[in-house]
Amino acid sequence: MKKVLIALLAVAVIGLVAYTLLFDRNAAPQVSYTSLSGQQADTASLKGKVVLVNFWATSCSGCVEEMPEIKKLHQQYGARGLQIMAVAMSYDPPNYVQAFVQQNQLPFFVALDGQGSIAKAFGDIQLAPTTFLIDKQGNILKRYVGVMDFKEVHQILNQQLGA
Repeated sequence: MKKVLIALLAVAVIGLVAYTLLFDRNAAPQVSYTSLSGQQADTASLKGKVVLVNFWATSCSGCVEEMPEIKKLHQQYGARGLQIMAVAMSYDPPNYVQAFVQQNQLPFFVALDGQGSIAKAFGDIQLAPTTFLIDKQGNILKRYVGVMDFKEVHQILNQQLGA
């Protein structure tokens, strides 16, 4: 009887682990992005890439602080498959965003979220910066509220993209 219970417990644990690995992924929401230059992207077109989605604003000191580091991430990992999507918050005036992008020569995809639909899809983001790391299968690996832990981000990117 004891052996049967242990076997049933083992099967239950294995089933739970398998379910979690196969089905209980935290999938990134299905959204569409339009860059300042009019370029289009959506969640489906980003499959196969590791994606960093950064919600930011020009009036946010933490956002401005981390932007040079995000630019370095693009330079270091862009050719290896990292796609950066910098999403300006809905309250950020488009002309401020455009001026910031030009002044700082941001080389990655910058989108305006004028209606707040992208922020809403990601869980109604209110605080900036908020950043998501998404794996090649479209699952959220990590969420940062506030300035990212860049040491940890590098570890995750090296793991996902190969060191």
